[in-house]
Amino acid sequence: MLIRCTFSVPLQRIRDYTREVSEVSSLPEYIIKKGPYIKDAPGTGSKIVIIYEFDKTKIAEVWEYISKQLDILHGIPGFTFSAHIFPKNKEVRRLPINLDGRSVTEPFSQRP
Repeated sequence: MLIRCTFSVPLQRIRDYTREVSEVSSLPEYIIKKGPYIKDAPGTGSKIVIIYEFDKTKIAEVWEYISKQLDILHGIPGFTFSAHIFPKNKEVRRLPINLDGRSVTEPFSQRP
């Protein structure tokens, strides 16, 4: 399975993002991280995409681990985040996540 996380960071906050990400701990061996892939949009900031690949039996553990890492970013002004879960070659569920004063882990449900 895959989780694609998409971030948006205002240009004036990209240093804050870089500083916070440098302090994130490494992932366990069963999670393969691809990216970050960065696309700058003139006047709006940077769009950053990270893809996490893992065995579908570990989805709850993977989401908990990733969300704990991403929790440090929700304090960056203008930071937005969304996550999408994909099986092999087909999207099954979109999980938009609102970070208005909540941790990243709150919106997740283990129900199918």
